[in-house]
Amino acid sequence: MFGLSAQDLSGRILDCAAGPASFNAEMTTEGQSAVSCDPLYRFTAREIRDRNEETYEVELAGAGGLRARCVWKDIESPARLGETRMRAIRRFLDDFPRGFREGRYRPDGLPMLSFGYDTFGLALCSHFLFTYSEQLSADLHLAAIEEVCRVAGETRVFPLLNYDGEPSPHLPPTLNELSAREYRDETRLVPYQFQKGGNRVLCVEAPRG
Repeated sequence: MFGLSAQDLSGRILDCAAGPASFNAEMTTEGQSAVSCDPLYRFTAREIRDRNEETYEVELAGAGGLRARCVWKDIESPARLGETRMRAIRRFLDDFPRGFREGRYRPDGLPMLSFGYDTFGLALCSHFLFTYSEQLSADLHLAAIEEVCRVAGETRVFPLLNYDGEPSPHLPPTLNELSAREYRDETRLVPYQFQKGGNRVLCVEAPRG
């Protein structure tokens, strides 16, 4: 979904607002370097598992309600989507205790990160910024992107639609303000698309003086 190249994957990557995703576990298995951050990681693996089990049916029903707004190609149905997510969560849970001890999972939450300047070559943020436009203000979006750009050479945000599959109202003012502050931004098409029209990733770099 981020259009990652082999060169991208060879550097140190930060996954922001990562949730119970398997990306870190997969990267570690491949011998690559990733750190994931999310306030969720304040909880134990058991607590995260129990929370997921409590919300699974509600989330699955929500996905079914958005069926007409999604592209059911690689994932053929809401049921298959649920199975795919459960596999990813199980892999995350298997990796989480060890990864937390190793510092690969950190409980940082946007827009404040504990990492130093340029700690990472690339930072990723999926299904958080712009997705939750109704819950998160435009100011928070801008502050979060600036903070991620502080700790990484390049930041990529996906998708640029809100949860209902509509263009985020926060995107235009965020881009305008980033440009005014001399950030470099580019919107790229990517092959991945689950939400209809959700095949663009925002790439941002901080001004380098």
